Amino acid sequence: MCGIVGYVGHRDATPILLEGLHRLEYRGYDSAGIAVVNRGKLRVTKAAVRVAELRSLVGDGHPANIGLAHTRWATHGEPTERNAHPHVDPDGRVAVVHNGIIENADQLRAKLTAEGATFASDTDTEVLAHLVAARVSAGAASLEDAVRAALWEVEGAYGIVVLDVRNPGELVVARNGSPIVLGIGDSEMFVASDLAALVRHTQQVVYLDDGELATLRADGYRTSTLQARRTDKTPTVVELTDSDYALDGFSDYMRKEIAEQPEAVRRALLGRLDERFSTARLDGLRMDPHELRSVQRVKFLGCGSAYYAGQIGADLVEQLARIPADAESASEFRYRNPVVDGDTLYVAVSQSGETADTLAAVQELRRKGGRVIGVVNAVGSAIARECGSGVFLHAGPEVSVASTKAVTNMSTCFALLALLLGRVRDLSVADGRRIVAGLDSLPDRIEEAIAAEDHIAEIARRFAGAGSMFFVGRVRGWPVAREGAQKLKEISYVHAEAYQAGELKHGPIALIDAQMPSVVIVPDDELLAKNIGTIEQIRARGGPVLAVTNATLPAGLADAEIRVPHVTEELDPILFGIPLQLLAYHLAVALGRDIDKPRNLAKSVTVE
Repeated sequence: MCGIVGYVGHRDATPILLEGLHRLEYRGYDSAGIAVVNRGKLRVTKAAVRVAELRSLVGDGHPANIGLAHTRWATHGEPTERNAHPHVDPDGRVAVVHNGIIENADQLRAKLTAEGATFASDTDTEVLAHLVAARVSAGAASLEDAVRAALWEVEGAYGIVVLDVRNPGELVVARNGSPIVLGIGDSEMFVASDLAALVRHTQQVVYLDDGELATLRADGYRTSTLQARRTDKTPTVVELTDSDYALDGFSDYMRKEIAEQPEAVRRALLGRLDERFSTARLDGLRMDPHELRSVQRVKFLGCGSAYYAGQIGADLVEQLARIPADAESASEFRYRNPVVDGDTLYVAVSQSGETADTLAAVQELRRKGGRVIGVVNAVGSAIARECGSGVFLHAGPEVSVASTKAVTNMSTCFALLALLLGRVRDLSVADGRRIVAGLDSLPDRIEEAIAAEDHIAEIARRFAGAGSMFFVGRVRGWPVAREGAQKLKEISYVHAEAYQAGELKHGPIALIDAQMPSVVIVPDDELLAKNIGTIEQIRARGGPVLAVTNATLPAGLADAEIRVPHVTEELDPILFGIPLQLLAYHLAVALGRDIDKPRNLAKSVTVE
């Protein structure tokens, strides 16, 4: 969601901080700001602008060796200059940037106001600046102690960086429910909410856990708990580099990441296909065959696109392993007091590994003794650490807010899981061999699907004038339709709804007319005739139809058709998602949308 960058060292902090913010723009934001210490004074520049405009406002800046910066996605208060971060206390001594939500901010604000404090913004974050400054003024032994005392009064989620003008050699950072990662340089230290802001400078990082603080100085760092117990954190070497975040000649990240899918899927499959035994190897699960056979049910938990990918995963598990499986929105699961049993394998799915609702569901499952694995794209993320076992997606950095390659790799990894579960049960060697071959060919088939881009772009332009669209699918095609509608909504802002084909007659068909196009998912499977019947019902009511299919349809059945390569019936839904990504992309381009930064959305949703 919001982005945090901090620096302390021997170089000029301002260009480092601004470049870091630029690297975090993909997270979504509506204002930006920076604070540095120059000649004993706090210099703050902030506004409801993009990072490029902030850079212009800063100009040559003020030479400084320490500072912090932020991109804000509004929660408390409108996206204005007064509500932008950093926030400072009235004396201009303490500066704070914050990701998350302080849930008792109103009570703290009322208490501080009664004590004579005056506030300059509508945000919850400004409360933190007042609390820390009060502890500093009261004679706290160190800035770390002042921050620790302030946080004992706070309820909610936070990732924070704090700077004290009178102690210009250190930053204090803390985490509870919102990601914070430290970067270790040569006589310099960095902090950010995402690796993207760090990899240009260092590959050595330290991930803070919930309830941890760190004090950063140019010559190193010290970590401790909220209870002031020292913690020993071992640095991790990340494989990502600055070039992994380059556009490489593409106009935007979404188009680049669509093109990267064949290679991303190859990485996800590398070393995981066992041709000898016609199965999959997923060592990260840390489950032996006996434990795998003990699984009586599988439940996938995710939000948004991860939830829809989980639906594809549930279908794959039921088809290949013949185990009851379903998917549920993590945001609902965490609140409905679910029945948790030891025979169910829970699969927590998140591209970032930091999705707040999914993380809370994992924590609830662990509290109740449930067996949960993580399927994430970020090593060291909160969900990965909380689960302790699972499957890494290997999709590579995904910058665009609209997920493409991570979602495709999720479905691919679920196919591996389903194959593994099936082969320890009753899935035959022949069927296992067929699925292994299908997975092995998947990257090449994805390349074929992307090769139809010009045709898909032409169709997208034809439908760009639609005010609303239906996406319709049946069984295997239903989660594909949901993800297709999601993609269209989030980057084009065209209203789109997904329906199960059988549900059209139960209400939605009343909306079908010449101005309501329907995208119908038509796999070449045992339900082909029924899906053709669905198209005929829509056409009979004057509705335009775009068929996305790998079957041979009757001539003239649909107004437009997108052909999709075939792998196996079970794996085809993975391929069907590719043209729907391209359809949404080119329709959004035709409407002049900001592809990578759609309005009101953020890449990593770390608050409710």
